[in-house]
Amino acid sequence: MQNKLFVGNISFNCGDSELRELFTEFGDVTSATVVMDRATGKARGFGFVEMSTQQEAESAMRGLEGREFGGRTLHVSLAESREKRAQSFGTNRR
Repeated sequence: MQNKLFVGNISFNCGDSELRELFTEFGDVTSATVVMDRATGKARGFGFVEMSTQQEAESAMRGLEGREFGGRTLHVSLAESREKRAQSFGTNRR
């Protein structure tokens, strides 16, 4: 069951609570995290949201992909596992 979403192109002014609030329209949000830069402490423009069910995650993905939020057009997709990203790291993508 996949219920964790990657959210890209988030406004740099968006925090965890704003991201959580946006996704509650589609169901119960288990967690919402905007990824922060360790060196500067500023948002990096993407984050992750975990919904309580796969159906809610799919609904949120369909409902928010391409929607404007904070002056930017969101990109919402299923999050890849860390293992899958590690396997594809360094591969030649053309």
